[in-house]
Amino acid sequence: MSKVVVMDHPLIRHKIGVIRRVETGSRDFRAMIGEIASLITYEATKNLKLQDVEIETPICKTVVKELAGKKMAIIPILRAGLGMVDGMLAMIPSAKVGHIGLYRNEETLEPVEYYCKIPADCSERDVFVVDPMLATGGSSVAAIQMLKDRGVQNIRFLCIIAAPEGVKRMQEAHPDVDIYVGALDEHLNEHGYIVPGLGDAGDRIFGTK
Repeated sequence: MSKVVVMDHPLIRHKIGVIRRVETGSRDFRAMIGEIASLITYEATKNLKLQDVEIETPICKTVVKELAGKKMAIIPILRAGLGMVDGMLAMIPSAKVGHIGLYRNEETLEPVEYYCKIPADCSERDVFVVDPMLATGGSSVAAIQMLKDRGVQNIRFLCIIAAPEGVKRMQEAHPDVDIYVGALDEHLNEHGYIVPGLGDAGDRIFGTK
């Protein structure tokens, strides 16, 4: 079973408290989403492999640690996932970025792919799939399956707020994908929104209704 890491860092908890507020405007919301994404990335990259590299400082030669390979990719689920990308790139600027677009069929309620563009060598990379909200889990489960169908194996999922129902569905569908969560909320309401949540992340990031 995949591991679920729920953040307990005071900075993350404080910033999530700010973006939950109904009065927080799009500009501040957008900035805070990026900052939270950076902090979650710090935790999600804790187990990346390092290698020894000999360098020369202004004083002498020495051996330092550097990331082995440095091959990573960030794959946001459109459109809300875009809000997390810049914050993550601030931490791992060498990462390539792909995009996955899904919409929900109103009759079957199942996610349908409308766009998928990922780095050609994605199967050789550590891949971070990102979406601010993990609600029912339908979109994230489908997006990760799309990547697996294209040969991607090393996948982590990052979100800012999750419902227990979405976490459970992700673990059942993808037990090999670790999940990094800013805050684990109480439940989903009858409309599929996370409670207490923060509303529609995409609308709040982009200022749309």
